[in-house]
Amino acid sequence: MKTFKLCILVSLAVTAYCVPTAQVTVEEENFAESYLKKFFNLTDETDPTIGRGINPLTWKLGEMQRFFGLQITGTLDTDTIAMMKKPRCGVPDGNIARFSTFGRNQKWEKNSLTYRIVNYTPDMSVPEVDDSIERALQVWAKITPLRFTRIHSGTADIMISFGRQQHGDYYPFDGPDGTLAHAFAPASGIGGDAHFDDDETFTFRSNTGYILFMVAAHEFGHSLGLSHSNDPGALMYPVYSYRNPDTFVLPRDDVNGIQSLYGRNTGKDPSVEEPEPPTTPDACDSSMVLDAVATLRGEMLFFKDNVFWRSFPQSRTPQQSLITNFWPNAPSNVNAAYESQHKDNVFIFKDQKVWAFNGYDLVSGYPKPISSFGLPKTVKKVNAVLFDVESRKTLIFVGSEYYSYDEARETMDKGFPKQVDQTFSGLTSEVTAAFQYRGFTYIYSGPYMFEYSLRTGRLFRVLRNSYFLPCTNF
Repeated sequence: MKTFKLCILVSLAVTAYCVPTAQVTVEEENFAESYLKKFFNLTDETDPTIGRGINPLTWKLGEMQRFFGLQITGTLDTDTIAMMKKPRCGVPDGNIARFSTFGRNQKWEKNSLTYRIVNYTPDMSVPEVDDSIERALQVWAKITPLRFTRIHSGTADIMISFGRQQHGDYYPFDGPDGTLAHAFAPASGIGGDAHFDDDETFTFRSNTGYILFMVAAHEFGHSLGLSHSNDPGALMYPVYSYRNPDTFVLPRDDVNGIQSLYGRNTGKDPSVEEPEPPTTPDACDSSMVLDAVATLRGEMLFFKDNVFWRSFPQSRTPQQSLITNFWPNAPSNVNAAYESQHKDNVFIFKDQKVWAFNGYDLVSGYPKPISSFGLPKTVKKVNAVLFDVESRKTLIFVGSEYYSYDEARETMDKGFPKQVDQTFSGLTSEVTAAFQYRGFTYIYSGPYMFEYSLRTGRLFRVLRNSYFLPCTNF
């Protein structure tokens, strides 16, 4: 096998320049080559679309990195290998775009479709499987003219089955984790069918395995004609993400995709209010107002709506993730967050509640009311929180005021609240986020960030809030 060179691809242009190769194991090289063959159409034959003198492995690796929003280096770095190892759908990642379709008008030419559950997984009860499959299909029926009818014998448009390894379609599964399921685009024969890897642990609600409802809803997107999206918040993103089935709302990217094929649901009852489809925040939006910023064991976390970006010291590319994929019990659209230096916990605030997490786990007894910090019960929400390393105090911003909380004593300091502009000169509008980094205090207000020395109260710079969150569109 050819080795991977560290090549910087400029927007996947024909030209590239190379630097010494990154150190990877033979096992990682073999795994990566297999991954690129399976999901990004790497072949052993000459590809006329790739420029002369460019290593096909490097080129395809760059395509994969671009699709997942990684830094495009053409090298098997830590971030790339970690992405390749995440549990995912078995359908290839063909297009580099937001929602995409299989092309060639691959859609059903009728709106009434049948489905049949051929067999069951032993992980769940029959009623749980039936309910998960039915609700997964209704995700798409709610916003299109499509209607699904279950049959119990014969051949349905969408045949649903569980199998292991070689299971009769020439696309074998790979055992636990890795590929969770796959489905086929609308067509005769096997077209529309969805297969689930029975070596996985599927669950009804628990996040200890893979929630069948979420996996099935994704696969049925393929059964209806959608391919993968590179929007990390989309249901059709190829990598599995935990989401609460009881509160799941189909994201805007997926709504746009399926309605481009089948149109809107015109028979919807206008008196029934449906939640607005969520749109994935874009780090390149210079007007974006962040919900919260926090640190976590050397990383920086930037929260917006239902996602957050993790900025690692060892990586120049922030990784975007659903909040619930990291903390399944956490809320979305948070008001504030900070890392406690006393308890090694991350606290997340929303409305009048606060959640505490140790690693991935919700700390026993949480969520609690924010009054547990000593805040007056009249406070309806917290705007921002930061831990001041020098004073060892936690500053809690509420409207135009802030409080000082002593975590060691678990009491609010006397003499507070104080006006924000009394300490932070020049800050006249409401604080939206705050954190400390390398001796400086950063206070966010709208799309701007103010850099202070908390010890002297001096304002050094006013920056865009994207200063620590670089745009990742290459």
